[in-house]
Amino acid sequence: MARVTVRARDAAGQTATATVDYAVVTVLGGYYLAGNADPTADLAGGNFRSLTQYRSFADGYTFPGWQKDWLTNLGRAGVRINIVLELKHYGNPNTGAQTFTVDGVTYTVPAPAMTIQQRPGTTWPKAYGYSQVLAGRCDGLFARALSQYRTLGFPVNVQLASELDTDHEFGTTEAGTAYTWAESDARAVAAVGYVVDWFRARTLPAGTTFSVGVGGFDRACYQRTHPESLMAKLSFLHWNVYATDPSHTALGRFRRTKDWAVADLGPVALSRPVLVAEWGVRKAEFPDQAAWIATVPDAVRRLNREGGPRIAWTNYFNSGWGTLTPKDAGLAALRAAYATSPYA
Repeated sequence: MARVTVRARDAAGQTATATVDYAVVTVLGGYYLAGNADPTADLAGGNFRSLTQYRSFADGYTFPGWQKDWLTNLGRAGVRINIVLELKHYGNPNTGAQTFTVDGVTYTVPAPAMTIQQRPGTTWPKAYGYSQVLAGRCDGLFARALSQYRTLGFPVNVQLASELDTDHEFGTTEAGTAYTWAESDARAVAAVGYVVDWFRARTLPAGTTFSVGVGGFDRACYQRTHPESLMAKLSFLHWNVYATDPSHTALGRFRRTKDWAVADLGPVALSRPVLVAEWGVRKAEFPDQAAWIATVPDAVRRLNREGGPRIAWTNYFNSGWGTLTPKDAGLAALRAAYATSPYA
């Protein structure tokens, strides 16, 4: 903690002294590499201080993940890890019921009963249902993840779901019953609250934090999924940021969901810092991705000076829309961006 002391003297020679302590708060510049791959080589030589990873509760290897000892090495070296834990089923060929033993207790978890991301013309992914969660039928999945987490050796942020709005945009179906987008949001809020309460009621590594994932592309959905009752249980606000149109500026894209939050959410939500688990710029619209990346530090700095929720983490998504092409130029741009204020 640094300290500033100011002394003033008037024309008559009278003096006054005031002292204030302050801390310099920087933003964590982070990364994700496609396929949950080892990013160690990409991080070398840069001020990369955070990382996003994705896991399914269905997978028996959640922390650190199957053959992902490199994640443990990064975490113990001080890189902050955001683990996205999803009810979406992947990483395990068994889509039926699972029976397993955790710390001497045997659990049987039923097959996932929900479908999400129901975009017409696509295969709808399976997920454990919100009703299954609320009935306690997924507790074994949480117990398995917690047991592994306790041996990790460092705290993480647990982000529940990748993007609820993407999951719910075309409705969901659980056990034969269809739910609208709005109904799915309400059910998810209840289920996320249940999961956070389940974890917080047990011994967690000191420093564990929680958030819920949303893309932040629909204002009504963002408001529905951030009631004060849920935000009281969470440590961060969250949204993702992508430039996918030639008109998109870094300031405008990072600002969009923040403006909705400031206008629509309550004081508890607005007291939380912001974790951007994914941001990226699409090559098709921005052939010079490096030039767009170079504008991000100023955008984040300006937004944090405006007040309201402070952006605390920004993890670049080197996959999908954000794929860096050419990779070397993109990484050089990220290293340069993260070497400047507010990252350094």
